[in-house]
Amino acid sequence: MSPLPSVDTLLDKMTCDLQQLLSDRGLENPVMVGIHTGGVWIAQALHQRLHIQSPLGELDIAFYRDDYDQRGLQPQVKPSSLPFSTENRHVILVDDVIMSGRTVRAAFNELFDYGRPASIILVTLLSLPGRELPIQPDITGQQLTLEHGERVKLLGPEKLALKLVTGAA
Repeated sequence: MSPLPSVDTLLDKMTCDLQQLLSDRGLENPVMVGIHTGGVWIAQALHQRLHIQSPLGELDIAFYRDDYDQRGLQPQVKPSSLPFSTENRHVILVDDVIMSGRTVRAAFNELFDYGRPASIILVTLLSLPGRELPIQPDITGQQLTLEHGERVKLLGPEKLALKLVTGAA
């Protein structure tokens, strides 16, 4: 695989693409929500770059996951924080990586528990193959294809960087 891209370069692209999408759709005053943990880090950077006035929301989707038993994981729940109503709002939902689509599906479920958004724009830093659900990001920094046994990890939050991990790390 070629070297991983710079997170700052991807954020620059995502900021421009998101500004254009918001303009094309005529959306003003959106709210932004990041998915714990990496999605919150990316959302913080985009929130600042886009000068969004409302506070940043954070979702922990642990109770909404449907694959913990299959992965042998135990959910470690952090509190969600949505300091605004999602009812009839345009929500920008941010995650670091989309692969199966199950994290995003869980985030949708939790968001709707807070109210019915007018729309949701899905933004991800990276898009990887392997969808199990028909969920695609509206904005993505880059699509990557990894070799078998490779994973990408977002390091942060102070200096965001991507790291290639091989094996069962």
